[in-house]
Amino acid sequence: MKAKWGLALLALTTLGVLSACSSQNDSSSSSDKNWDAIEKNKTLTVATSGTLYPASYHNDNNELVGYDIDVIKEVAKRMDLKPEFKEYNVDGTLAAVQNGSADLIANDMGVNKEREKQFTLSTPIKYSFGSMIVRKSDDSGIKDFDDLKGKKAAGEATTNYMKIAEQMGATLVNYDNATNDQYLTDVANGRTDVILNDYYLQKMAIAAMPDVPVKILPGVYFNLDSSGFLMKKESTTLIQHINDTLAEMKKDGTLQKISNNYYNADITEKPTETITKTFEVND
Repeated sequence: MKAKWGLALLALTTLGVLSACSSQNDSSSSSDKNWDAIEKNKTLTVATSGTLYPASYHNDNNELVGYDIDVIKEVAKRMDLKPEFKEYNVDGTLAAVQNGSADLIANDMGVNKEREKQFTLSTPIKYSFGSMIVRKSDDSGIKDFDDLKGKKAAGEATTNYMKIAEQMGATLVNYDNATNDQYLTDVANGRTDVILNDYYLQKMAIAAMPDVPVKILPGVYFNLDSSGFLMKKESTTLIQHINDTLAEMKKDGTLQKISNNYYNADITEKPTETITKTFEVND
């Protein structure tokens, strides 16, 4: 598989935003122009990267697949809508939702305090936490978070993971939609030292390239978080319908089935691993 592994733009703070749009009345629906357009065209326009394995990527047949992709396809089907996908980099997905080119983002997304002013999330489709990829031979000289100082951290510019690395004194090495092998090989050969990212994404990337001598640093985990479908705060009717549909999918086991297909784990429940540190991240 030649899937790319871009870095997820995840929320790294625990925010009480998921219930903000849990209930709406019929009058709000009539004034929700975004939902009126969706209902009229019977189309749900979805922004995604197509480079984030296994959430959103292209398989060997160049088909757009992934956990978030399959979940939103099923959501759209149950809502009697046709999903239309548009691919951007991470910043482009946010801009597309903000300017109305897309209705929502399906790309392992979360919110931070600054982004919460403009966007909201569906109920979570994934729970996870942060981890570090290091060299197998010497753990890249990292035993704890304080050891990040002076280390070369690989990632996509502006992500929360790179902001955390910078907070801890790491030297940032920025990539733009790089492939799995580039990220992992650069750590293995010493061009970089560490990758901070989502635990499950890291785990899947390493499993896909078992010959590259890197590993997840055990026991050094941070920032329990959740991700879902991101949309504008004004999309009150859309988020209500999506949340209702996701609840149905969780109840009938569909969400867990898709999760196991891509992650070999049930990521729809909070993890049991011990989270040793929580970082505050601001835009």
